[in-house]
Amino acid sequence: MAKNLSVRRLLVIDDEPAIQQLFRRVFTSSDIEVETAGTAVEGLASLTQDEPSAVILDLVLPDTSGLEAFRQIRQQNIKSPVVVITASGDSDTAIEAMKLGALDYLLKPLDVAELRQVVGRALEIYRLMKEPVELAQEPSTLANTGGAALIGRCAAMQKVYKAIGVVASQNVTVLIHGESGTGKELVARALYQHSDRSLQQFLVVNCAAIPEGLLESELFGHEKGAFTGADRKRIGKFEQCNGGTLFLDEIGDMSPVLQSKLLRVLQEQRFERVGGNETIQTDVRLIAATNRDLERMVADGQFRGDLYYRLNGYTISLPPLRSREDDLPLLVEHFRIQADEDLGKTIRQIAPETMERLREHDWPGNIRELQGVVRQAILQTRGHVLLEDFLPELSGRPRSSVSAWTTVDTADSIALIVERLLEEGSEGVYDQVIEEVERTVISLTLKHTGGNQQEAAKILGITRTTLRTKLQKLGLKIDRVVESADD
Repeated sequence: MAKNLSVRRLLVIDDEPAIQQLFRRVFTSSDIEVETAGTAVEGLASLTQDEPSAVILDLVLPDTSGLEAFRQIRQQNIKSPVVVITASGDSDTAIEAMKLGALDYLLKPLDVAELRQVVGRALEIYRLMKEPVELAQEPSTLANTGGAALIGRCAAMQKVYKAIGVVASQNVTVLIHGESGTGKELVARALYQHSDRSLQQFLVVNCAAIPEGLLESELFGHEKGAFTGADRKRIGKFEQCNGGTLFLDEIGDMSPVLQSKLLRVLQEQRFERVGGNETIQTDVRLIAATNRDLERMVADGQFRGDLYYRLNGYTISLPPLRSREDDLPLLVEHFRIQADEDLGKTIRQIAPETMERLREHDWPGNIRELQGVVRQAILQTRGHVLLEDFLPELSGRPRSSVSAWTTVDTADSIALIVERLLEEGSEGVYDQVIEEVERTVISLTLKHTGGNQQEAAKILGITRTTLRTKLQKLGLKIDRVVESADD
């Protein structure tokens, strides 16, 4: 049984009663239990008895230095994120604590808004590190584990599970490719949890969610005075995560300047903070993810080819939900169990008409969209059966209309599909049209070659690896596979 993560414990190690009281007051109305200790000895005893979700550590304690206490915490292999607090803005001790792996440091007097933000981030990091990612189990066996799940029996998902098993313990960079909502972060967490670095930190950075100027500081840190507003030194994720695993989501959105700096880190495991000259050595395993076609971006000059090949030490491709039709009932059942528990409902059955309606949908938002739809429907359901009437309005196009355009002349068909998507108010029209063109071109070429992938790849002007990746991405199946002797 996995640990129940619904109760979050925050351990505050500080000898000032006013600081202890502040934490109790700030988090009194939340689901966070605040426990306090006035000395390092008391704090360490509490840590070994029951690992907290996060630790607040003062750097000046009556019985020992906070830095020494931090070293003892790490020696006990306690994975709780540690946030240090100090009364001195120029404290070298705080910087040393950050180098040892502290998540952040706060200055006294504490700013409540900043305190809430930092503690919230620490608790989320702990959840990501400790919440188990279960693989390929039945939904009923996952109901009470408290963990996330990669669910699916289809061949594409079985390939994903095997890939995780093969590469998790290897110290290589992994590139996870898949559309938004397919579960890329779950795969990254599974790789981390099954790796030799599972006792170290796991940090996540969404490259698309942070402005370019701030992203560089987030990754590499900055020196005091490096730019306007840099009123203190900041330790970046590559330094914080030394010895651990860093997951860079949406890597395709990274600017060329940062791509160059990231390439150096991957090649040499060295970097400089923004505005600094000191070369910092680190040891980080990188897992990257993207929903974009990096190979095409390299060809278009939008992404560095040398960085792409460095990131592509091992590739795991996640299939879109529309190509996993046999897995849909498993996923719906899993999300039903989750929603029942979270919302206090007793939905015991999915009506056949409801499941049929779910099968007809194309799921442009993939598993994330499916989870939201099931949750909304159960929230509105009265009784014990989920009827079709309770389903929210499903956006996007129905599955039946996706390939209808292939029966008419090519030029006219492209115009028709663009017009239809525009009328429906769809977003990402360009990607949807390109996907349809790719599906048709690849299907017809494979039909022409009788299923010979090597010959088809040669005709298309792409590698066999690229062809296989596209087959998986597009959900195409080959009825007759004919390959050359060296394939």
